Amino acid sequence: MIVFQKNPSIDISQDNILDCIQNFKNTGKDFVIGQRNAIKIFEVEGQILNIKSFRVPGLINKVVYRYFRKTKAARSFEYATILMNKGIGTPKPVAYYENLDILGLKESYYVCEHINADLTFRELVQTNYPDGENILRQFTRFSFEMHQKGIEFLDHSPGNTLIKNNKNGTYSFYLVDLNRMRFHDTLDFQTRMKNLSRLTPKKEMISVMSNEYAIISGEDENAVFETLWKFTSDFQFRFQRKKRIKKKLKFWKK
Repeated sequence: MIVFQKNPSIDISQDNILDCIQNFKNTGKDFVIGQRNAIKIFEVEGQILNIKSFRVPGLINKVVYRYFRKTKAARSFEYATILMNKGIGTPKPVAYYENLDILGLKESYYVCEHINADLTFRELVQTNYPDGENILRQFTRFSFEMHQKGIEFLDHSPGNTLIKNNKNGTYSFYLVDLNRMRFHDTLDFQTRMKNLSRLTPKKEMISVMSNEYAIISGEDENAVFETLWKFTSDFQFRFQRKKRIKKKLKFWKK
């Protein structure tokens, strides 16, 4: 059984989108080819599309995604639509595709517009990027707006925000990898701070973010910094421990 849903506001033929998906392995331009997922770029009717092929799940998840839970492709499409409606930047959703049989999910794809980004948040962390503090402060305001609208982006991590330079001292931000999100009427302070804790291990960046978040939220700056730094430190401890465990497992497998 094929499930295909297209954004009705996108003026591209359904048949042409399906043709890209069905010939994904042999056509398109490689963009990100990972161990789990693959992303390719396609030019369709004069528009540049970004198509993500999700890894085929194991037997249990095949059944889960067929009968009990929405697929990552469907959630990506749904959550992108919600973000667009709330005025939060994300590549415009185009379509999603699922191939299912009686046993479960066989394959799935998410299609969106392709954003030619100048950088991701990761470059702010890893390099001395020009105008870095200005970008970081604008990104903090973007995150605050997201929080004000009740959006909890569970994968709010360095690689999942694309940044475009508008060439006038302002920047636009686009969330990607959207399949893990929660939507609330309001977000409490602790949840907001925890949501920012995966972005950078650098104390100086946390200080700038805390200052900007306090300015726009009215929260006490010391409380913002102390809470955010605690959550950041806790996350980094777990992250580094996980890396050490993986390294040991690889060693013992040799």
